[in-house]
Amino acid sequence: MEKTYIPASLSTIAVARDAKRMRASSYDHTGGNDDRIHVQPGETYTFFDAKGAGCVTHIWITIANDDIIEEKHYLRKSVLKFYWDGEEEPSVLAPVGDFFGMGHAMSKNFVSEPLQMSPEDGRGFNCWFPMPFGSSARMTITNESGRELLFYYYVDYEAYDSLPADLLRFHAKWNRELPTRGIPEETCSSHRDWCFGGENRTGEENYVLMEAEGRGHYVGCNINIHNLNPNGLWDWPGEGDDMIFIDGEPWPPRLHGTGTEDYVNMAWCPTQEYSAPYHGLILGGKDNWKGKITYYRYHIKDPILFEKSIKVTIEHGHANHRSDDWSSTAYWYQTEPHKPFPEILPVEKRLPVEEGEFQWEGKIKE
Repeated sequence: MEKTYIPASLSTIAVARDAKRMRASSYDHTGGNDDRIHVQPGETYTFFDAKGAGCVTHIWITIANDDIIEEKHYLRKSVLKFYWDGEEEPSVLAPVGDFFGMGHAMSKNFVSEPLQMSPEDGRGFNCWFPMPFGSSARMTITNESGRELLFYYYVDYEAYDSLPADLLRFHAKWNRELPTRGIPEETCSSHRDWCFGGENRTGEENYVLMEAEGRGHYVGCNINIHNLNPNGLWDWPGEGDDMIFIDGEPWPPRLHGTGTEDYVNMAWCPTQEYSAPYHGLILGGKDNWKGKITYYRYHIKDPILFEKSIKVTIEHGHANHRSDDWSSTAYWYQTEPHKPFPEILPVEKRLPVEEGEFQWEGKIKE
């Protein structure tokens, strides 16, 4: 029987499958115990390079510097790129930590269906998104830190004779806006008006999680907010509606939501950390929602379909009034070729903002 793709799940696990289970890993080929790759500063290492038809079913990695002594912000200083079927432009482009579900160059134990960070301290990174390819697949990691990177990995995949023609290709893209373009509070009549007043009838200034052209479906994101407002008054940074524009439709889009916490399936300005298969709050922030926050929402049971194009956006504060540090990784499947991604921000512009480093008027201190 021809070996071809059959999706695996708990409900289909008993179905006979015709495929060959394969793995690429960082094991020591000498038979020793140096089961890692030593990636030098500035080096790009190709850790997966498969030919023929197949589907990546699981990725596990962990990384460190200098025998577990970690360089600060190393999870933003290492970048992943994945390529399908000989393409020259990557279909995945994201820092390591952000790709595996959490920003701020941090790791923390959490569990979702497609992405997980596992003990110790969330430094075991797992991805379960299926990633089919028809003729080849290639994955690279680039070390943009100042130290040697110790890189451990498994890439588990199935090899087939052929791939169904209707399978879309996996994509993921990181984005950051520092700061989001808000308005000064003093231009409003009151703090309440700054938090809740005004109108947004276009969505043009919303934070953009992803844009794509072609046919496919958006399957979710993680959202990371660093609250940069020094004001001691009520300071919830998530009073922004999600707006998803499909196939060039005008405002209001048919998928228009009611608030940041509502989009991630929570309520009432949450702070309690929580993880579920398709939504969660990995990092809840400090008192009055100060500091750093991370949410996720994965559309596994409810993918958002598009025929020609999609633009996934969310307000940064009501009517885009707030100026905070936003970053995100969005995940989707689509036909190829895809619209080329812009180059990822240089490493110095990817790093998290330290406390006291940012001035509210929107400038990084020299």
